[in-house]
Amino acid sequence: MMGTSKGEALIVDGKRLDGRKFDELRPIKIEAGVLEQADGSAYVEMGGSHVLAAVYGPVEMHPRHKMLPDRVVLQTQYEMAPFSVPDRKRPGPDRRSKEIAKVTKEALESVIYVEDYAQSAIRLHIEILQADAGTRVTGLTAASVALADAGIKMRDMVAACASGKIDDTIVLDLNGIEDNTGQADLPVAYAVGLDEITLLQMDGLMTEDEFEQGLKYAIDGCKTIYELQKDALKRRYKNE
Repeated sequence: MMGTSKGEALIVDGKRLDGRKFDELRPIKIEAGVLEQADGSAYVEMGGSHVLAAVYGPVEMHPRHKMLPDRVVLQTQYEMAPFSVPDRKRPGPDRRSKEIAKVTKEALESVIYVEDYAQSAIRLHIEILQADAGTRVTGLTAASVALADAGIKMRDMVAACASGKIDDTIVLDLNGIEDNTGQADLPVAYAVGLDEITLLQMDGLMTEDEFEQGLKYAIDGCKTIYELQKDALKRRYKNE
């Protein structure tokens, strides 16, 4: 799985096709509090991937029989807008969306003070407006900011990004071409202040050394994103 679909190299003269270094993130934009009707919200761009996250709650749990006596239920929905990809996507959740919603929920529950919102629900909606690789980590990054914007008590925010393998080389933050034709993908979510990994997945094959390099790249990327998350929240509330 080296090179593009036409067999062209993804790395030329020591640089990727978009000109980035191996350990360089795509341009990132994070805004908090973008939706008036939500209790918390965030908009994140990571390169060509654009994501909106909204939080409602805590609210009364429905249906009541799914209420938990000792912790909150984080109801997580991840959806790709029909216009988010070149080939129009059928509306509604599919198997991939449900899987991403599940791992997102688990990654965030590990930092939320779930016992403080027992017998209630927090509703988290993640909408992919434009997809160009890394949508699950972009969604996680947006969701964490939206939860903080909603005032949900957390031990820390979670930042997320992915590293990967292209042309037998480990790189950070795959773009669409790299993701579609590369050799491996390593999404990571990291609570920087806690020094805790809350999500770690891998698609493809890496050697042990490649995995360690990819994990280091991803954690360093998360540290950069974490500062941007904090900056977004500071901008949101500095005039209030």
